[in-house]
Amino acid sequence: MKITRNDVEKVALLSRLDMPETELETFTGQLNAILEYADSLNKVDTSAIQPTAHVLPLKNVMRPDAVKTSLPRELALSNAPEQEDGYFKVPKIIEG
Repeated sequence: MKITRNDVEKVALLSRLDMPETELETFTGQLNAILEYADSLNKVDTSAIQPTAHVLPLKNVMRPDAVKTSLPRELALSNAPEQEDGYFKVPKIIEG
């Protein structure tokens, strides 16, 4: 695949970039060099390598779910600015 100067102009236009003529030539050459390098990877023999979905083994990093005692309600509400019937009392946020 070869990128033309016209392709770079179209991408610049879509990206709303104002590119001088010299930069168009520079970017065309640079993008073609990148594509040539990427194309060289197609020449590597990978027939003996099994396809993988992920290069590293995946493992679950979550801790086991275990029942533990929770914070006592009185302690949880001890710093609350307002409480009512054992719950946090907050300002009404729904206007009706």
